[in-house]
Amino acid sequence: MLIIELAAILFASKIAGDLSVRLGQPAVLGKLLIGIVLGPTVLGIVTNTEILKEISQIGVILLMFIAGLETDLDKLKSTGKASTSVGILGIILPFSGGYLAGLWLELPQFEAIFLGLLLSATSISISVQALKEMNRLKTREGTTILGAAVIDDVLVIVSLAFLMSFAGGDIQLAEVVIKKVLFFAIAIVVAWKVIPWVLKLFAPLKVTESVISAALIICFVYAFVAEFAGVAAIIGAYIAGVGISLTDYKHEVFEKVETISYSIFVPVFFTSIGVAIEFIGIGDQVGLIVILSMIAILTKLVGAGIGAKISGFGWRSSFGIGSGMVSRGEVALIIAAIGLETALLSEELFAVVVVVVLITTIATPPMMKWFFTEKKASPSLTK
Repeated sequence: MLIIELAAILFASKIAGDLSVRLGQPAVLGKLLIGIVLGPTVLGIVTNTEILKEISQIGVILLMFIAGLETDLDKLKSTGKASTSVGILGIILPFSGGYLAGLWLELPQFEAIFLGLLLSATSISISVQALKEMNRLKTREGTTILGAAVIDDVLVIVSLAFLMSFAGGDIQLAEVVIKKVLFFAIAIVVAWKVIPWVLKLFAPLKVTESVISAALIICFVYAFVAEFAGVAAIIGAYIAGVGISLTDYKHEVFEKVETISYSIFVPVFFTSIGVAIEFIGIGDQVGLIVILSMIAILTKLVGAGIGAKISGFGWRSSFGIGSGMVSRGEVALIIAAIGLETALLSEELFAVVVVVVLITTIATPPMMKWFFTEKKASPSLTK
């Protein structure tokens, strides 16, 4: 069954991606939407099995690993202030909107705060793909989005740890914070000193693709340790990619990992987002879904956009950066699952939030396409 499902996903995602491009949209939008068609909601050809989830997880890890490989560290340093501004303002407005929405829904104080934090999350896996398709991943705007998303996720995860500690969850706050600080400190030192040594150690081995295997080992170990430390696995994979980008093996690793990733794992990731969504039982919540979706999209777009504007970007680029921060993706879904498990999110609201996350994810590529595509002047204005 898995074999035919993979065949269906690969075939449908490539056709849908091509159709999306022909309609003037990023290919990733078609891949997201075709997942809904293939999934239980429409055709029921593909089911959201555990093994499909695991393949999808590998896909997003490899996608962020590739983003790290393509990152220019000098540009990342130069956009540090802009990323911080975008990241912080990209949290304040969504948090305020989500918190006020929670109070409007008459949620208890801690649950309203949790909803605010959930809507503050950012997942740039979709934005990374859209930036790659528009050849903007290595631009100042693309680098700012990458840096801001890492800042966003770290601040939201630490804030979540504080909330769960105060809410009576079984969490030792000091331990959580220390684990995250240690992870980043050790990850950076290892990326600087150990990764080049590991690649040089594997390079002379008399086996095929030893360097690529070493790179993938580094990627997966970083992702695992990041998740163990309470940081998203995609952040670990991204740091691993940045570390390898500083070595002489960067181009070899990039070319071959990109081939591996985009031939199977990344298409499965994009398509599985749509497959995972079931709209059964939420017909009475359409109004709430619309309201929360508008809050989620507008607060992140405006908040991150203003952060970019005060950092020196033009208005169009600023809102392009803001649109790149809109998708909540798998990061918000992980946080929502934690909320459901700890009773900070009801089952009814969880179902609503899942659909809202899907809407933000689908809305991101066309928004980025619109803001990052320069409008041509009309003939009458150019004469």
